[in-house]
Amino acid sequence: MGDLAVGARSGHGPEEEPGRSDDAAGPGPAGRVPEAGDASAADPRSEAESSGGSKGGPKKQRSFWKELPLLIGIALILALVIKTFLVQAFSIPSASMENTLKIGDRVLVDKLTPWFGSEPERGEVIVFHDPASWLEGEPTPEPNAVQTVLSWVGLMPSANEKDLIKRTVGVGGDTVECNGTGPLKVNGKALNEPYVYPGNTPCSDDNAGGTFKVKVPEGKVWVMGDHRQDSMDSRYHQNDKNGGFVPVDNVVGRAIVVAWPPTHWSTLPVPDTFDQSGLGAVANVAPGALGLAGAAPLVLWRRRKINQRVTEGNTRVSAAGGAR
Repeated sequence: MGDLAVGARSGHGPEEEPGRSDDAAGPGPAGRVPEAGDASAADPRSEAESSGGSKGGPKKQRSFWKELPLLIGIALILALVIKTFLVQAFSIPSASMENTLKIGDRVLVDKLTPWFGSEPERGEVIVFHDPASWLEGEPTPEPNAVQTVLSWVGLMPSANEKDLIKRTVGVGGDTVECNGTGPLKVNGKALNEPYVYPGNTPCSDDNAGGTFKVKVPEGKVWVMGDHRQDSMDSRYHQNDKNGGFVPVDNVVGRAIVVAWPPTHWSTLPVPDTFDQSGLGAVANVAPGALGLAGAAPLVLWRRRKINQRVTEGNTRVSAAGGAR
């Protein structure tokens, strides 16, 4: 059957050269069949694809381990920006704010709002730089390398920073007072303080921490710990250069949430006792002055109208007399 196929083909087409086969003809010159290993017959596209050298081909993806240092660097920069301008973590080293805050708790402090001129308000838990050597004599821990890096990016508090955390009781213009064990009063209003440590009285039964009456200057705040019998706060520093008050410029920010440990997670809102009516110093001290200030423009406007009518009436009378 194979000979018949060849004979039929030779009968209808041109005479073939010996040893040539059209079926075996390759793309080489003069119909030469490419031999194995012949580099001149290789397909340039397939060669470029196999070598990965095509200019239009996909780029080789970088290794994850090569990108990891860049990712870490970006993360550190972001953490540093957040620590400086937004939020910073602080550790609670003492019992002065129990039971609101326990030893070892980590709180997140809002540092953004002070940048826009916001000042502490009554009832807020704030972190502030030591205003007048309140922490003098307190031991300073020596951090290891890891703790130093974490504190630098804001994931841990700095061991070198002398910061305290207390509750704001009075702001500029307020009168804060206590007689004996309490109650604590702000602008004459007694505070109901459910956040005070169980078993403690609102003030201590001693001369420094129990009986006092102060007026908070503008630009300063009066602070007290929730554990009243275990807190060296404004009451016990009335003889320092600030009179026990904390300058607003020393305030780092407001503690907004207990972030660690998870079992202690909670927010730190302003207690309802600071929302009672009449607590504000301005509204409580000078309501008559505010009323007079509001009425004065109305009185002056009315007097002006009366004088204008009298003048117009005199003008008409004079004009009428002249016509007669």
